Amino acid sequence: MLFIDNTGITDASINLAIEEFALKNLPMDESYLLFYINSPSIIIGKHQNTIEEINQEYVKDNNIQVVRRLSGGGAVYHDLGNLNFSFITKDDGQSFHNFLKFTQPVIDYLQSMGVNAELSGRNDLQVGEQKISGNAQFSTRGRMFSHGTLMFDLNLDDVQASLNVNPEKFKSKSTKSVRSRVANIKELLGNPDMTIEQFREGLLRSIFGMEASEVPQYKLTMDDWVRINEISKEHYQNWDWNYGLSPKSNVKHTRKFPAGLVDIRMDIEDSIIREIKIYGDFFGVGDVADVENALRGKRYTEAEVREALADLDLKHYFGRIEPEDFIGLVFLEE
Repeated sequence: MLFIDNTGITDASINLAIEEFALKNLPMDESYLLFYINSPSIIIGKHQNTIEEINQEYVKDNNIQVVRRLSGGGAVYHDLGNLNFSFITKDDGQSFHNFLKFTQPVIDYLQSMGVNAELSGRNDLQVGEQKISGNAQFSTRGRMFSHGTLMFDLNLDDVQASLNVNPEKFKSKSTKSVRSRVANIKELLGNPDMTIEQFREGLLRSIFGMEASEVPQYKLTMDDWVRINEISKEHYQNWDWNYGLSPKSNVKHTRKFPAGLVDIRMDIEDSIIREIKIYGDFFGVGDVADVENALRGKRYTEAEVREALADLDLKHYFGRIEPEDFIGLVFLEE
């Protein structure tokens, strides 16, 4: 495994472009580790409705950058107190959805420092009831990344104020707000003098089993940086990518499954699904546009919807969801 040094860049639109560049362009016979720290920003999951996920007034007033990532999952707040890690590797057919494989090195480091972290639920690292890390994955063309946050010294008030969280996410949880559910690693260390740079170096040392100065690296070339900046402009600085337009809809059905939250918006006219858009914080390999395209223009009857979906493996698009449950959501009675 090689470490990619992002040269201290804190612009989320560049850091996510570095990650995408590495995933799609670096030699496939090697795995990579990328660390990055972003200035205040909200990173939106691939399938989410940006406008509904953020407190637009607070985000604007506080100059918080909004960027959509390639992976699924939910929206997260980043600032200079948050360390992000990304393992970029081959997709061997066994690793997607296996969050423990990629978080175990992080858990080992935290536990060595007295922080009793463990993987909880789908994709969180928690200490007791409090979340300290969220993780997500993306796969394409035989490659994948598994990336996560480490809330070291995050401004938790900004986390609460900048995000609009669907109350469905807190069903069955004892804590009822973002602010009460998250914690900073620094508070749990008992070492108030540790900086995020020291924490980052310690994690790098722990993962590679050697001093940070000896860690093998892939050094980004000038040509690499040209392409990274192109990707940033094409995707992460692009309003259409980060926000997009929500199509007109007159039906909204939302439910939380083991795979995550699935939110279906449909514009139904004369019993025909004229338009459909699927949002959520689920993790899937396939592009849900395939599911949307299969249903668009179909008659809004169970028989026709079932026929339209017959040849699609819904788990490929959503993760752990049964076809009957998805069809039930399409025709959910509120």
